[in-house]
Amino acid sequence: MSTGYKISEQDELHYVTFQIVRWVDLFTRQIYRDIVIDSLRFCQQHKGLEIYAFVIMSNHIHLRSLR
Repeated sequence: MSTGYKISEQDELHYVTFQIVRWVDLFTRQIYRDIVIDSLRFCQQHKGLEIYAFVIMSNHIHLRSLR
């Protein structure tokens, strides 16, 4: 169960950043980047996620989205 921040304004634009535990360079491997991109596409197609921009760095991700 998450103990972090909760998004309460569902119709507002959000900027989200998350990182890998201990800042391990996980996303230097194509397979892990593909998993993230496939998951984002699924959420766009089936959950109504609107993504305006994202960047996958070697150990963290920035995402600008709605919902």
